Order: sequence, then C-alpha cells, then structure tokens
Amino acid sequence: MRGPIGELRAFIDAALLDPVEGQREDPPEARTRRRVVVALTFVVGSIVLAWTLRIPAGDPLFYPASITLAAVWGVGALASGPLHFGRGHTRGGERKARPIVQSLALGTLLLAIFLVGSLVVARIPVLREPVDDLLDHARFGSLPVVLAITMINGVVEELYFRGALYAALPSHAVTVTTVLYALTTIGSGIPLLVLAAAILGLVTALQRRVTGGILGPIITHVTWSTGMLLLLPPALELTR
Repeated sequence: MRGPIGELRAFIDAALLDPVEGQREDPPEARTRRRVVVALTFVVGSIVLAWTLRIPAGDPLFYPASITLAAVWGVGALASGPLHFGRGHTRGGERKARPIVQSLALGTLLLAIFLVGSLVVARIPVLREPVDDLLDHARFGSLPVVLAITMINGVVEELYFRGALYAALPSHAVTVTTVLYALTTIGSGIPLLVLAAAILGLVTALQRRVTGGILGPIITHVTWSTGMLLLLPPALELTR
C-alpha cells in the first residue's frame, strides 16, 4: 500500500509523464493546412491579446476585446482541422477514460501552489502592483461577465495551443507550445503573468502529451484560471 508520497508520485506519473497508448495523429496531407492556419492565428491572436491586456480597468472596451480574442483562438483552432478529447489513465490502470477527475485535481493543486506563492508576491510592491492592475478588471467591472470571459478564454486557448498548435508541430511540441504561450503574454508588461503562463503552459502541454487530446488541458486551465480570479484578490487582501 502506497503512502502519501507514493500516491503523489503515482498521480504525477499518470497525469503528466506516462502517455496513453493509441493516440491519433494528423495524416500527412492535413498537416500543411493545419500549420498555415495555426501560424496566421498565432500572429493575429498575439496582437489582439497584447491590446486586450493593456486596456485600462473599467474601460468597457475590455469586454468586446476579450470576446474578439476568444474568437481568434477558437475559430483558428477549429479551422485548422479535427481536434480530439483524448483519454487518461484510470486509478487502477486497467483501462482508459476521459481525464476529468484527474484534471480537476491537477488544476486544484496548481491553484493552491499559486495562491501560496501570491502571499510572497504580495510583499514585493514592484511585483504586486501589476497584478493588482490586472485584477482591477474584475473589481471595477462586472464579475460575472469577467468570470464568463475567463472561462471561455481558458477553453479556446487550450483548443489552440494544446490542440491545433500542438498537433501542427513535428517535434518538441511540449517545449514549443509552452514557450509560445508564454511569449504571447509579454505584451501585457506583467512579468508574473508571463511566468504563470509558462508554468500553466508546461503543465497542460504535458497533459496533452499524456492524454493525446484537449479535454484534460481545458479542465485544468479553467479550474486554475477561475480559481485565481475568485481567490487571488482575497488572498492578496490578507497581506495588506
């Protein structure tokens, strides 16, 4: 019988390290089309994302800009070719299933790590102030609308980065998608957002490699991003 450390290692192996068998890949004739669509989408999406993140809090332009961004990632991903949900390891390992509970647990674990880290960040003004500015969109705007936008963007970002882009790459897909995902956030001017994107991008890319699909990354991303939106502000308030 495994102890807590053994259970954690088994979970990490199953969720992030041990690929399931029977994953589907694009046929050769579909790869060129996917790569062209993916490249065009990346350029447009990066520009729209940089513009969106620089819109001041309280500006009503933030909402249509965020919807436009979601449309770019989502339409580009779906236009690139078929995407698959993928399958993950079950606890017993005797069969494969949709990676739902596993991804919820992974997203929650990631959220907990970030919230603990925020208690350190909150004590460093040069790091805290840009994060406060980003969270002002929820403070000064409509929280339900911002929450809905956060969830939608979490889904479409995974459709594109861990779906279309990952499938378009001939090799080193985990590394390339992680780096490109982090680079899209540089235009925000918020170093911690770039770091968060790199960590989240790496975790979801490893999930994509293990499961062969987008369902696990979507669940992990949405769990983390909605949790950060709702829990990070009160966590930061504890340190004031």
